Amino acid sequence: MYADLAVHALVGLAPVVGFLAALRLLDSYQLVSPRFVAAIVAVGAAAAGACYFVNGGLVGATGLDFTTYSRSVGPVVEELAKALVVFALIRTHRIGFLVDAAILGFAAGTGFAIVENVWYQHLAPQAGLGTWIVRGFGTALMHGGTTAIFAMMSLALLESDERAGVKAFVPGIALAIVLHAAYNHLTGQPKFATLVVLGVLPPLMHAVFKRSEKAVGDWLGRGFDADVAMLEAIGSGRFADTPAGRYLATLRTRFHGPIIADLLCYLRLTSELALRAKGILLMRENGFDVDIDEATRAKITEMAYLEKSIGRTGLLAIRPLVHTSHRDLWQLRWISG
Repeated sequence: MYADLAVHALVGLAPVVGFLAALRLLDSYQLVSPRFVAAIVAVGAAAAGACYFVNGGLVGATGLDFTTYSRSVGPVVEELAKALVVFALIRTHRIGFLVDAAILGFAAGTGFAIVENVWYQHLAPQAGLGTWIVRGFGTALMHGGTTAIFAMMSLALLESDERAGVKAFVPGIALAIVLHAAYNHLTGQPKFATLVVLGVLPPLMHAVFKRSEKAVGDWLGRGFDADVAMLEAIGSGRFADTPAGRYLATLRTRFHGPIIADLLCYLRLTSELALRAKGILLMRENGFDVDIDEATRAKITEMAYLEKSIGRTGLLAIRPLVHTSHRDLWQLRWISG
């Protein structure tokens, strides 16, 4: 009996965990660390635990039978819980590219699926191998897939319109809920539902990875030129004659001399760190395992000190000179660890 339970647990969990591992291995830039992926899996598991209590309360409050609830209310609760994890990651600039969104979104869904399958095995230890094949290759992958789709769609919409804010997340969560509910409607046809997941998810992820790699390459090329131009202007002694230098000169009426000097140092540091981040990504793409060196860490510490010295008003004043797109903010967050 215990051998059967072990086999069933392996069949129920291995597909989603293996798919997540494959996603990270396919990322040539290695943008998210294994430790961070594991942390998001744990957060997804916690979201599943929270949903257990929420769903239990709502089933009692609505008076719906289990099948009706799982097709209508359950997908809303569960997708919102997983989406909150992704929402927090994007809003704190911890996701920079579609490949990050795919991996971390799927990681949140993986944690959710692990807890759900372990709990299901506790409730139905007598379930046969066929049930666990469906739950492993169907239900578990569905949980990871819908959250990954939400993450990728939300990031894409946010990149197309930085001012969209929270609205950028609405289409993605709506689609995730619809897909989850559609899957639950196919509970009477479990084999077909599993085949749909297996037929759609791998090709979709492959296409996303191809597009994301091209986006990373394009961004690196454009970003290098802009950062190098800024550093050359600062180091040439002719910075005051550039548009950025003239803008900084206008701030002298609002800030004391030492603050202006700190603003210039901050501008130089952000450009240097941005170049370093891009350099690390290029090295990793070409197979070199590069860590952040002590000189870079010292610059990160200096930048944090300057941010406190300059203050919120100063940072807002220099914002027109600093790249503040979602991806630019991500790279500074990424290299800072």
